[in-house]
Amino acid sequence: MSDWWRGSVTYQVYPRSFQDTDGDGIGDIPGITRRLEHIAGLGVDAVWLSPVFTSPMADMGYDVSDYTGIDPLFGTLADFDALLDRAHELGLKVIVDQVISHSSDRHPWFQESRRDRTNPKANWYVWADANPDGSPPNNWVSVFGGSAWEWDATRRQYYLHNFLTSQPDLNFHEPEVQDALLDVMRFWLDRGVDGFRLDTVNYYFHDTGLRPNPPAKPDDDWPPVNTYEMQEHLYSKTRPENIGFLKRIRALVDEYDGRTLVGEVGDTRERSMDIMGDYTSGGDKLHMAYSFDMLGPDYSAGHFRSLVTRFFDSAPDGWPCWSFSNHDVVRHATRWAENADTHDGLVKQALALLLSLRGSVCLYQGEELGLTETELEFEELTDPPGIRFWPDYKGRDGCRTPIPWEADKPHGGFSEVKPWLPVKPPQLARSVDTVEADPIGSLAFYREMMRFRKTRPELIKGDIQFLETEEPVLAFIRSTDAIRTAVVLNLSPLEIDLEIEGLSLMPNAPVQAAKTGENSLKLGPSGFAYFNAQEYAAIRSA
Repeated sequence: MSDWWRGSVTYQVYPRSFQDTDGDGIGDIPGITRRLEHIAGLGVDAVWLSPVFTSPMADMGYDVSDYTGIDPLFGTLADFDALLDRAHELGLKVIVDQVISHSSDRHPWFQESRRDRTNPKANWYVWADANPDGSPPNNWVSVFGGSAWEWDATRRQYYLHNFLTSQPDLNFHEPEVQDALLDVMRFWLDRGVDGFRLDTVNYYFHDTGLRPNPPAKPDDDWPPVNTYEMQEHLYSKTRPENIGFLKRIRALVDEYDGRTLVGEVGDTRERSMDIMGDYTSGGDKLHMAYSFDMLGPDYSAGHFRSLVTRFFDSAPDGWPCWSFSNHDVVRHATRWAENADTHDGLVKQALALLLSLRGSVCLYQGEELGLTETELEFEELTDPPGIRFWPDYKGRDGCRTPIPWEADKPHGGFSEVKPWLPVKPPQLARSVDTVEADPIGSLAFYREMMRFRKTRPELIKGDIQFLETEEPVLAFIRSTDAIRTAVVLNLSPLEIDLEIEGLSLMPNAPVQAAKTGENSLKLGPSGFAYFNAQEYAAIRSA
């Protein structure tokens, strides 16, 4: 089915932390293959692998030095092929991360480019002369702090790096760069992958005039921890030329049957929904896109309503991919804890909400266990921005700690030796075998909710209409021509009394802390319920 991705659920695997099989304390590809049945048992459609390509690991694989090689830390190309075959046997699609906005500074392309200003790859990266006083060409700053420009003594020029200094940005204005990257994607498509997750998809092009970015409008928390937040990044990313290259990628992918593209959009809330719409509309660019707007601290009805509404208003024929956690943010079980009175209540409600929104879904490894963010000491950190901005920003290691598989094994059964990040008691307490033994735990609910969703076409591809409700109640109707299903959620730790019209509780549907009476609904903390909705439906505070 060529549009399997529409309304799909993808499970993100962070390979370093999934399963170690060779005893080096780092997860690997054979470990992922060994645990694929766990993923398939959830009922998801696809697996997204964070990068496993050859890399010096300055940014844990997001600094690639060989786009068609597998890093020995993770295994071999034969291991990758075996994973691909086993996933397909289990009915799982495989999506791989493509980090093409930048490479590692150890990539042969960059090594040649920096040699001089006349070599065949001299223009493959973004080079610029210093100002007369030796300062960088403009005021652009790096996501990881400091200037986005690094002086290269060999070439006597600055090069652009939107992230670490060891992650130079490729120059997408150079046609040969585009061609080379499309060849990389063809390599993996020919190998049988089912699609790509495109890292930092709106960072590909820069303004050729190198115009300075204007300052951002100060907010209540000013100045921010990271100076990156002090600019409006109008010229260093999200340039109009990006659209043309996305069309080239889509044309390539469309040569293969049933492949898909999902892009990560990094921008402000004011712009991200519009960019997602631009990048997914028309059927000739990305299939799906996601932003960080649902990966922040806001767990309010107005927040979710406004994001979904704005996306489909800007791109009625576009398609989003929503997620609540990933490898870059604090796990949502911790991030939104104050919005619930119990941990499991929040975990279950968050999944019911995520799987009921219009769009596709991405789950992050360990969500199904209800894993919380790991508290780490400074000495335990590996993440560059966490080390740089400690303690005001603790980095991304807390969401990347290893999956605990077995409670009675050293390091939770992840590895037989000390892992690259520790498995601590709060996470060990939610090991797979422990949560598996709980018939009403989060893992059982994830499976139940996935089974339910697969029987409801309106939740997969139907339209969405939000009902007028006051905080903290979020209510919407998902519908096809023949079905109207209402979803009502109480996004708070308080009990809420509501008056309802045109709604009848759906039998055999997931429900939590909900009691109905004649035209009334009582929702406890983190309560939610599914209803058959008549032609007219209304919800009011009692």
